[in-house]
Amino acid sequence: MPLTRIAADAFSVVTICLVAILLLLGLLCIAYSFYFRSRINRRGFVQLSYFSGPWIIRIAFILFAIWWGLGEIIRLSLLGRGLHLKWQQTICKCYIVSNLGFAEPCLFLTLVFLLRAPLQTLDSGIMNRKWNGKTAGYILLCCFPIFVLQLFVILVGPQLNKNKNGSGEKLPHYFTSAGAASSIDKEHDITLCTYPLLSTLLLGLFAIILTSYLFWLGNRILKLVINKGLQKRIYTLILSVSGFLPLRVLFLGLSVLSGPEHFMFEAFVFLGFLALVCCAGVCMCMLVYRPVADSLALGNLAELDAWRLNVDCNDTMSLIAANQGHQEDKDVEGNSRYSDASTKGGSISFQTLERDRDRDGTFVELSLFSPNQTNLFG
Repeated sequence: MPLTRIAADAFSVVTICLVAILLLLGLLCIAYSFYFRSRINRRGFVQLSYFSGPWIIRIAFILFAIWWGLGEIIRLSLLGRGLHLKWQQTICKCYIVSNLGFAEPCLFLTLVFLLRAPLQTLDSGIMNRKWNGKTAGYILLCCFPIFVLQLFVILVGPQLNKNKNGSGEKLPHYFTSAGAASSIDKEHDITLCTYPLLSTLLLGLFAIILTSYLFWLGNRILKLVINKGLQKRIYTLILSVSGFLPLRVLFLGLSVLSGPEHFMFEAFVFLGFLALVCCAGVCMCMLVYRPVADSLALGNLAELDAWRLNVDCNDTMSLIAANQGHQEDKDVEGNSRYSDASTKGGSISFQTLERDRDRDGTFVELSLFSPNQTNLFG
């Protein structure tokens, strides 16, 4: 089935809309993280600083996802019309190196380091001020080999296609080709970005190693977690990555079975894109939004407990002061017991408080709730 211009434009529009949604979700999570960080510093919640420790790596995860999404928009034929064919081919090559060689590996490596962080000690883990910087360096270092390999496929691969291999046969073009000329647009010559099979195989090898490590890492985390809610989140993360990432590799690999001018090619490419969009969205919610929301809830509880304690102390001290003043008025009239009781270090105020409570048993209890408190709890 040939690919028409209407179908290609429809896939492009849906791709742009999904990337826009991912971008908005990422910006929301970044703003939420900054708000959580500023609230901890402003209110002095030292106990919650553990949960804000990896905030830089969380933001880096979102930035890698946004980078990948923008790359998916740049590769679209809808935006490449009007450019020279040479420039369109260059864009497709840069897209392969940028997304398959950098953005996607960094995205999932960041996920791995975020999941690995709770297993580290406090001294070497996220409570260490140097943890974010070291982790960013490790992510780039681990991504460097696959980046170099993808760059090798794009730059050296076409030369392998021109030369004969050891058996005297040429290497098929879909092993190294990052773009193909198309005639679906009769007004302009365009280049459709393709996925070299060697690049897809490298991404598949990376996916196998990553999912295997994630299963091992998730098993260790689940042995330490006793909260069912956290267990569900870990299961969701592991199943999402181990499901969506192989699906993306599978769909990109199947795209070589159809020519770039066929509908099935664009459908496979879009399904591969959709799989990674869903995975990135789920990981953002589970690794950035939900931990911050839970930590803010803990902060609200801490504020509420401190507020209750402060109000209780203030009301009790007011009652003690009032009873002391009442007792002093009795002494002015000639009450001889004041001098004897004053030597006991405040026992009179306590005894008077007890007698007042006996006369009106609801006075002390109701005095602990100011009108503002009643509105809060009622």
